[in-house]
Amino acid sequence: MTVTATSTPPPAAPKVSGGKGGRTRLSFPVVLLIVAGVLLALSAVRVITGAEDITSAGQISAALAMAVPIGLAGLGGLWAERAGVVNIGLEGMMILGTFFGAWAGWQTDPWLGVLAGIIGGMLGGLLHAVATVTFGVDHIISGIAINILALGFTTYFAKLWFNSGEAAAKGGSPKQSPPADDITSVTIPGLSDWLHSIEQHHWFFVSDLAGVIGGLVTHVSLLTILAVVLFVLTFFVLWKTSFGLRLRSCGENPVAAESLGVNVYRYKYIAVIVSGGMAGLGGAFLSLVTSHIYNEGQTGGRGYIGLAAMIFGNWRPGGLAMGAGLFGFADALQLRNGGESVHALLLLLVVALAGLAAWKLYRKSFVQGVVSGVIAAAVLVWYLATDTVPTEFVSATPYIVTLLVLSLSAQRLRMPKADGMRYRKGQGK
Repeated sequence: MTVTATSTPPPAAPKVSGGKGGRTRLSFPVVLLIVAGVLLALSAVRVITGAEDITSAGQISAALAMAVPIGLAGLGGLWAERAGVVNIGLEGMMILGTFFGAWAGWQTDPWLGVLAGIIGGMLGGLLHAVATVTFGVDHIISGIAINILALGFTTYFAKLWFNSGEAAAKGGSPKQSPPADDITSVTIPGLSDWLHSIEQHHWFFVSDLAGVIGGLVTHVSLLTILAVVLFVLTFFVLWKTSFGLRLRSCGENPVAAESLGVNVYRYKYIAVIVSGGMAGLGGAFLSLVTSHIYNEGQTGGRGYIGLAAMIFGNWRPGGLAMGAGLFGFADALQLRNGGESVHALLLLLVVALAGLAAWKLYRKSFVQGVVSGVIAAAVLVWYLATDTVPTEFVSATPYIVTLLVLSLSAQRLRMPKADGMRYRKGQGK
């Protein structure tokens, strides 16, 4: 009896994105045009409203400092979710990073504090990996549990370690650590002063551009530069290496990846532990660069905002960096100049919503177009009827921006296909 062997036909070639019906990716020149357009709009708002601070070097420098921990948390989320693991526990891993970073930083060297913060976050990531990958616990439940555990752990040990002995003598208390030394910051000599002199002329667009560039080259922490390098390395590792291809395959189709010999558990563990390390580094940035101390509650939900930035960026480093910059700008704005600057940006919001309404109506999305137009009209009435924004609204600006951005960008998102799904070893055999 003869047995006829059947062969499996090769898979169809993937569609190339960017064509009809595919997803287009923004090229670098297009991104530069978008940035220039945004800067033009901000410059116009500054001239019309007189809110000089919205494009100043100080505002941009503060926005960069606020964006780094958000971006690092989002980068951690990107690593985990590209491997198929939802990491809601980023907030807790950031809390561990702030605590261990400050604990080691004030006793030794701030760079050892950075390393301790990364390790603290990695321990949180390891716990999340054990729960979700090995034991198959629901990813959301595990992440929330880690957030609660991290908060309880740091609250208890802050009272134990920072409220007695040498720590108390140097300024420690049950809710904060003694201050740590500064991490070196760099300024490009000559260029910073020249840009500052141009900014002081308040020329349309030119002074705004000088303020933006000046904020990026003045008193920049070495940890900020490290964060930028990590974004570049993440793109290279995940999209330009075979390791990254295997890791991303675990987030798209782990059964197919296992059938091709990929150790799915190993890659998921690596991704989630790296994710925790990134979040821990973001937490260490908060306690060693932003404030120089650990302070209870200082993460302020930045782990969740980092997840929002990752989603806004469509699970890619470039878009994530833009989202983190936007949220960091909103955060810095409400901290520096409060109601007046936020009130000025209401005018920019009116223009953006009106443009969105026109675009939706052109695309025959009548309901969304009308809703956007009505909101734009309401915001315009608010802007014309007031001179400032209430303090309660100002403090909520970063979170309101998060909700607006996610609601406006939700239709173009494409998450990894197996993100958040439970996977058990052996399914591919």
